[in-house]
Amino acid sequence: MTNLTLKQLRYVDALARHGHFGRAAAASAISQPALSMQIKELEDSLGMALFERGAREVRLTTFGEEFVGRGREIVRLTDELGDLARASRDQLVGRLRVGVIPTIAPYFLPTIIETLAQTHDGLDIHVRETVTPRLIQELAEGRLDTAILALPISEPSLTEIALFSEDFLLVRPYKDAEMPVPSGETLCEMRLLLLEEGHCFRDQALSFCNAGTNLPREGLDGSSLSTLVQMVGAGIGVTLIPEMAREVETRSARVAVSEFGSPRPSRTIGMVWRKTSPIGTQLARISDVVRSAGLALRERQAAM
Repeated sequence: MTNLTLKQLRYVDALARHGHFGRAAAASAISQPALSMQIKELEDSLGMALFERGAREVRLTTFGEEFVGRGREIVRLTDELGDLARASRDQLVGRLRVGVIPTIAPYFLPTIIETLAQTHDGLDIHVRETVTPRLIQELAEGRLDTAILALPISEPSLTEIALFSEDFLLVRPYKDAEMPVPSGETLCEMRLLLLEEGHCFRDQALSFCNAGTNLPREGLDGSSLSTLVQMVGAGIGVTLIPEMAREVETRSARVAVSEFGSPRPSRTIGMVWRKTSPIGTQLARISDVVRSAGLALRERQAAM
């Protein structure tokens, strides 16, 4: 076999992830017939099928699963060859693939991008917003350069840099504004609206309640903080939001926002990247810029 290309490995990876030729082609920015032809040519060259093709979905064969795993490693290592050249420069330029969790992205990303545009004018930032487990997986596979999320991650292969901490706030119906702020234990007994499974912010809220994962669920598990806050405004229950979300999420809802007493629930925001990344030194410098942007954002919000 002499005609295996990196482009084909990327197309196979896309099809394995999406399980659908049309979606994989769209993600790869090529036509569906072109992607199908490339994968078919690769399978013919290998003499083995990589995929089982069904009427509505595509599945990897046993051989395909092993092939994709090794192919991803080849692509990751190849991408890092380019990073070696970038690492020789004092300031990072070119594409930077940044992952961000959904409870940070809408509130902090505009500040990050604006600040980095001022300090790193040669940087081309590509953003991926998803939950923590997927970000960690995509970092490990080399599909992201770094991620901004809640710490700790405790993944031995990743470098963790703490940026800043922020408190959680209680959001409840406006009519309850003058009522005492509940403790964590009391909050556990209320109709607490949470993000759906997979969001680390959900786990942090449950930890404050000392409820583990067995809190009786009534009402709603939402996919976004916006949904939860609007439902609180409709009188359905109460919820928690991070401090950075206050301005965006509460300006259009009839809700009351309160701070908790001590000890306050909080989270630490940080940046992570692979310990083997050739651009680790540059990412550490970028983390300093992101930290300064986060602290400046907190100061602006506190002054409002």
